[in-house]
Amino acid sequence: MLETIKRLRYRAFGLSISSDFPLPELPVTACPNDEYDVIVRRDDLSEKWAELGIHPYSFKVKENYVMFQLPKVAIFLIKNGKEIIVSPWAGADPAQIRLYILGTCMGAILLQRKILPLHGSAVSIDGKAYAFIGDSGAGKSTLATSLLENGFYLLSDDVIPVSFSLEDGLPYVTPTYPQQKLWAESLNHFGMNVSEYNSIYDRENKYLIPISTKFSEEMLPLAGIFELIKKDQESIELCPVVGLERLSTLFVHTYRHIFIKQLELVDWHFSSSAKIAEKVKIYQMKRPEKGFTAPQLVELILNTIKKEQTKC
Repeated sequence: MLETIKRLRYRAFGLSISSDFPLPELPVTACPNDEYDVIVRRDDLSEKWAELGIHPYSFKVKENYVMFQLPKVAIFLIKNGKEIIVSPWAGADPAQIRLYILGTCMGAILLQRKILPLHGSAVSIDGKAYAFIGDSGAGKSTLATSLLENGFYLLSDDVIPVSFSLEDGLPYVTPTYPQQKLWAESLNHFGMNVSEYNSIYDRENKYLIPISTKFSEEMLPLAGIFELIKKDQESIELCPVVGLERLSTLFVHTYRHIFIKQLELVDWHFSSSAKIAEKVKIYQMKRPEKGFTAPQLVELILNTIKKEQTKC
């Protein structure tokens, strides 16, 4: 059974979070008990789920409502951008439950609050945010780590919350929490000992890496997006993404984009993507499938950013 600890308060994704469950990955905050943006609470959802009569791995999604079940883990219900209800199975692993609270559940919360969640890593470079998006295994977190090794700071890993300034309409990235997920191969390249880190539940070769001194808590303007793609080729290619392809790229790499239509957010997502495409340069970076190319990618990215700054 999961041990419930009442009245814990955290700060992440730009939100104050009250949780019945310990979330050790998140920074603790001292907000009053009755002041929070999101509550994570325990409740029995078994009857509600049984009434739906759908496949255990399916999602039930409608406006401001997302519900899903992972057998032997928990049933999750996300409502109104404010509430995550968790119904754990007996003997469920707390680490696996947290993985979904901080991943899929928070992704749904952000969408419900009309904060666009991109799937990738974001890094602070010269006072601006740069996002690195791509499919699983494309090398987003590895690239971010290489940038951190070059003196820059992490803003987010896995989920990148993008919102818009009320003053000038510019897109901004809100920091999430100080942790990365890295494959064992990447850890070896950076000289990090896998025995010092905890592996992600059910994924023995991917590890949770706390970021203590290289994390930025400052909300920063989004200045560039780089889509990483692995290809069967020997060299790295960089090209701008233009026209309507920019909207397609942003849709494909929106975290849990399968929720958008059923949450009735199609128009909002299109409008938000158009605003980003208008203000932010988007690039596609093709890299070889084999070999450790992070250092070369970093050099190319920094040179590209420098050229853009020179134009301005």
